Amino acid sequence: MKLGIHAYAWCSQWSNDTLDLIDRVKELGLDFIEIPLMVLDTFDAEAVKARLDAVGIPAVTSTVLLGDTDITSADPAIRQKGQDYLEACVRATAAIGGESFSGVIYSQHIRTLPNRPTEQYYEWSAERLRAAAELGADLGVKIGLEPVNRYETFLVNTCEQALRLKAMIDHDNVKVHLDTYHMNIEEKDFYAATKQAGDHLIHYHLCENDRGIPGTGQVDWDGIFRALAELDYDGYAALESFVDTTDNMNTWVWRQLAPDGDTLLREGATFIRAKQKEYGLA
Repeated sequence: MKLGIHAYAWCSQWSNDTLDLIDRVKELGLDFIEIPLMVLDTFDAEAVKARLDAVGIPAVTSTVLLGDTDITSADPAIRQKGQDYLEACVRATAAIGGESFSGVIYSQHIRTLPNRPTEQYYEWSAERLRAAAELGADLGVKIGLEPVNRYETFLVNTCEQALRLKAMIDHDNVKVHLDTYHMNIEEKDFYAATKQAGDHLIHYHLCENDRGIPGTGQVDWDGIFRALAELDYDGYAALESFVDTTDNMNTWVWRQLAPDGDTLLREGATFIRAKQKEYGLA
């Protein structure tokens, strides 16, 4: 299992001013960095690729869809804009040598409905994600669907729902990305949900139930690592805990969850590395 960290542990938006975070990840002994693609205007793929190559670590990418890129919108022009954005993210990921792009990429992040979603929402999502998956397959970039909690999406809250949408997309290049913070709200069992993802699992966000330092809360880490060991998981897993709000995405960090990003990373990584060793995933 490859252990990394999401850049949001330190920064609110990626740009060339944050390229030094790649060096910091390497210095801290982690295997990769996860880079947000929320604002493609500040994403310089050439500069990122050069720094990754110089430092000697890979990157994965992630994002969320917003109102003007919602591929479940009733407006076909917005659905097309969302598809264009997803395809631009796939190209940006390929340009830095990344092999994984994931996140809340199936519907608008933070959108509510007056009723439960109809099949139409899933069909709209599947259609546009199929196009992104086809492009990803051509460029060597896998697409990961990340279930998040009911307060952040109406469409995909559980691993089971992610697998359902994956089946509707009907493309081998679509995978599943789990996140312990959201699983703590929506799943009945961490072990069972992880095993359910099976060989479709491509990425895992390792967060405590309050998004603080892993190992200090209520997440069933033993259940998770037992499942990962049984799956012989060798994919990506990133610490995704926040110590600040961001300018471009809601993180709802209204209190200090760790003294600073470095403390969160150091103590969280120490805990996760110990679990990796305990379960033979180091």
